[in-house]
Amino acid sequence: MLRKEASMPQSTGGTSGVRLEAADPIALLPGVEAPSESTEVRPQKRKKGPAPKMLGNELCSVCGDKASGFHYNVLSCEGCKGFFRRSVIKGAHYICHSGGHCPMDTYMRRKCQECRLRKCRQAGMREECVLSEEQIRLKKLKRQEEEQAQATSVPSRASSPPQVLPQLSPEQLGMIEKLVAAQQQCNRRSFSDRLRVTPWPMAPDPQSWEARQQRFAHFTELAIVSVQEIVDFAKQLPGFLQLSREDQIALLKTSAIEVMLLETSRRYNPGSESITFLKDFSYNREDFAKAGLQVEFINPIFEFSKAMNELQLNDAEFALLIAISIFSAGPTNVSTDANEAGEPPDPEQRPLRASVCTAPAGQKASTAAL
Repeated sequence: MLRKEASMPQSTGGTSGVRLEAADPIALLPGVEAPSESTEVRPQKRKKGPAPKMLGNELCSVCGDKASGFHYNVLSCEGCKGFFRRSVIKGAHYICHSGGHCPMDTYMRRKCQECRLRKCRQAGMREECVLSEEQIRLKKLKRQEEEQAQATSVPSRASSPPQVLPQLSPEQLGMIEKLVAAQQQCNRRSFSDRLRVTPWPMAPDPQSWEARQQRFAHFTELAIVSVQEIVDFAKQLPGFLQLSREDQIALLKTSAIEVMLLETSRRYNPGSESITFLKDFSYNREDFAKAGLQVEFINPIFEFSKAMNELQLNDAEFALLIAISIFSAGPTNVSTDANEAGEPPDPEQRPLRASVCTAPAGQKASTAAL
């Protein structure tokens, strides 16, 4: 995803940096899959972990009715959920009068219980996920006890000592102003690239292969513009260009997704629940899905953006967070010198961490959340 081949435009100081290219644009967005010419839908095994939230248009994997969520490890409707639970608890055995080959839909699910139960198991419903009434009661009781214990163990916020906020020196304030100016300059440069992005398709058939391919290209090119903006901003961070090219690339590779999420969150519109890129392109969850992102990646993006929007951060706080994210990249492929950038010896770089703890009196809650 990241390569150091072509050279970047020169920074303000005239020192060359690294070039970030999208050798594999698909890798820029997690969960994105390029549309294939085949329209065949292949069932996928759901990964372990919390079930992703719904978009509202999913269908039951058993009968094709409107799904209400993931039940017993399978995306299914309330009817099939209840049917599977009752069948498992009762240990029911059904008999099909048509040889066990009934096609399952909203009509046949009421006619053939054996085929319906078989389809539930084939879809992936797990009997061990079904709890008895006693197990449900004990689980609910345990959860209530844990919540009560947690409520009594958390000290009152009013009794906590007031936080002492550090004061910023004139040099630190000057650095913050430079970071904000650098980010605004990078944003203007990205905005000028909007005309080169493949337009969002307005085809009569939105499900055609051409339309899906165009939507995928549109989002991928937006991601490339965003990554290039990250590189331009990183080159203007104090001390970044003093690192070796290998360390510059390693820091960018490690921090790119995190910084892209921060940049995305500042473009979130809570009123329309959409995200706007390059001032002209606004997208909701459904648009993200149409562009090729999977549901388990779409919902965390919007939830994170909503949470960050509620903090009401200003431009300076966003610039500092992004700078810290770049310098705090994981140490896996970064040399010792680059890792020390997280706590840099240069006094001009110390505000990257110290200043983010400073906020006006009315914003102390957001500082704690950060």
